[in-house]
This record gives sequence, C-alpha cells and structure tokens, in this order.
Amino acid sequence: MIRNSLFSIFFFSGIIIISLIFLPAFFLPQKIVLFGGKLMGLWAGFCLKVFLSTKILIKGSDNIVKNDKFFIASSHQSMFETFYLQTIFNSPVFILKKELILIPIFGWYLKKIGSISIRRNKITKDNLGFFEDVSKLVINSKRPLIIFPQGTRVLPNERPPFKKGAARIYEELKIKCQPVAINSGHVWPKASLKKTHKTITISILKPISAGLSKEKFINTLENDIYSELDLLD
Repeated sequence: MIRNSLFSIFFFSGIIIISLIFLPAFFLPQKIVLFGGKLMGLWAGFCLKVFLSTKILIKGSDNIVKNDKFFIASSHQSMFETFYLQTIFNSPVFILKKELILIPIFGWYLKKIGSISIRRNKITKDNLGFFEDVSKLVINSKRPLIIFPQGTRVLPNERPPFKKGAARIYEELKIKCQPVAINSGHVWPKASLKKTHKTITISILKPISAGLSKEKFINTLENDIYSELDLLD
C-alpha cells in the first residue's frame, strides 16, 4: 500500500510538473512538445522501477519497421503503454476519445501533439471524416499512428475480440502494421492496486504486410498478439 501511494504521488506530480514546464511550448514548434511526451514516458518507467521494483523488458526490437510507413497496433492493459511507447517509437500519433481533449492543459497537450479524437459509439459529422483524417495525417507525417484494437484497457486474462475499426484503418492506410503485445496489467491493472517486483514485457512482433483482406488482417493481428500474451502471462 505504501509503495502504491508513493508511486501515485511521485508519478502524477511529475506528469503535472512536466506539463507545466512545457506550457510555453504550446506556442513553439510541435517537436518541442513531443519531447515533453517522451519525458513523461521516461518518468513513468523511472517511477515503476524505483517505487514498484518493476523490470521493463523490450523484446523484438529488430522487428521494428524501418524505412517504410507503418502503424502500431498494441494490446492495452494499463496507462503504461500510452506513456512508455513514446520512448520506443518516433512520437506516435494517438487515437483517443473526444472527452480527453476537453481536459484543461492535458487536453491542450494532446491536441498540440496531433492526437486524433473520436466520439465512441456515436455517428457524428466529425466521425464520418475520421478515416480520411487518419489517412491524411499518416501520408503527411513521419510519425507512426498507434491504435489499441481492444478499444479500452482490459485485464491481463481477458481476450475480447478486436474492434473492426482496426481493420478499417488497415484497409484505408495500405501500409504495414506493427503488432505489439504488452503484459502491463500484471503490474498496473485497471481499477486495482499495482503489483511490485514484477516484469513488464513489451514484445514487438513481426510486422503484418499490407494487402490482406480486412477479415484476414484482424484475425492475424488478434492471433499474433493474444498468442504472445499467452506466452508472457
């Protein structure tokens, strides 16, 4: 309990401090704010190691796509991946729910770094142009898009079917997909106390080539990520 409290106090205090330090960067080039995002990722890793005695292991770095456009599809068990993946990949672009953009300061940061927002389970004028916006961003940027095909944070033992929107994005972009399996829920589970003396493994899997049917892609992606998570559990 004490370790959990110390982690929460130092982690969230650090995130707030970094956000405040980088406030002037909202009027400067985007790359400066993106550097602040990487600092948040490094801070998350530091707090996990110091206060929860967590080891962070990265597997499959050689599988990272080089010299080609790609998007990342990652499992989602905790807040960890939203912060830490910024330290591994080149400032990924996040797709997130519209409500997060409305949070003072934090929402401004998300908007400044080019995050794409969407209203879940609603058909709106903004949502109708969502896939077109995603396509334009990927074409005009060197940053990879990142999606969480499970749609929300899940418990380590949960295996919900992947959302069909992931296949739609794959079809729209016509680029490689970089699957990533992360077992962070064993350390930082949603709505529960964090665990100590555990290992978070980030497993970067072999990319899935463009050109598959939507059904084949989503089945391959789901099987690759869940098979790897079964090995990590």
